[in-house]
Amino acid sequence: MPAAALAWIGRQGTRAVALSVFAGLALPGLAAIARPAFTPSLFVLLCLAFLRVRPVDLRPHVQRPGLLLAVLAWMMIATPLAAGLTLTTFGLDARAPGLFVALMLQTAAPPVISSPALAALMGLDGALSLAILIAGAIATPFSAALWTAVFLGSALELSAGALGLRLIALLAGAALAAALLRRAAGQAWVDRQTERIDGLSVIALLVFAIAVMDGVVAYAAARPLAVLGLIGLAFAMALGMGAMTALVFWRAGRAPALALAVSAGSRNLGLMVAATGAVPELTWLYVAMAQFPIYLLPHLLKPVLARFKE
Repeated sequence: MPAAALAWIGRQGTRAVALSVFAGLALPGLAAIARPAFTPSLFVLLCLAFLRVRPVDLRPHVQRPGLLLAVLAWMMIATPLAAGLTLTTFGLDARAPGLFVALMLQTAAPPVISSPALAALMGLDGALSLAILIAGAIATPFSAALWTAVFLGSALELSAGALGLRLIALLAGAALAAALLRRAAGQAWVDRQTERIDGLSVIALLVFAIAVMDGVVAYAAARPLAVLGLIGLAFAMALGMGAMTALVFWRAGRAPALALAVSAGSRNLGLMVAATGAVPELTWLYVAMAQFPIYLLPHLLKPVLARFKE
């Protein structure tokens, strides 16, 4: 029965994921209790994502790494550099340091771990999204440390080097745990557990969503316009980064460009906050609001992207 229940939850896919965000808002009493589970739930999600990785699916992109390296340079170097220069030019680092930290962490973050599944759901290249996810995860400890040192400075309590080490520990630990399980159980067993792994991922996402919504309902009641503004900004960032990426890589083909847009628009802010530790209240609030475009846009944009892909 538990296995069947997990499989059923896994088959609900992104519908269940989208509902988990609203569950976090609907259960504010649990948010404070669940907040200590923020980092553990993220680690479980990382383990499950790496467990779903089939090395054979990555081989074509590794054998022809040109596009992969170009996307990595765009997402992990060009995007945070442009964001840092633009935001400091307009003085956001002085006027709203919490929001400045959030936006810099967002542009420096790798894609969310669900990006391959979201791309596949939308009829796009899930293998390419997976390759970008892994390459971004490898590069993030070094690129994030760089941008932390250049732009954030004393805005974070954590040094750039410590941030890089924590990211390495989170990512390497999750990859190692998944590799050990795959080796012990065998790839054939892992392949048979696909729906159950998805079900566990949905449950972990629910815990994550409840934890990240801690304090959001109270803040929204006190400052509803500010929360609406942050939601609008989160959607604008996701759509803007995705659209710019699609334009830059349009010559690679419509389908690859759109898959890359999904990866570039949905960044893993939760990973960055988990590695950073204590962040300003406004940063935490933006992280919560940033979950809405990540989980809702795939449903909203699927018919639009299908038309562009033709």
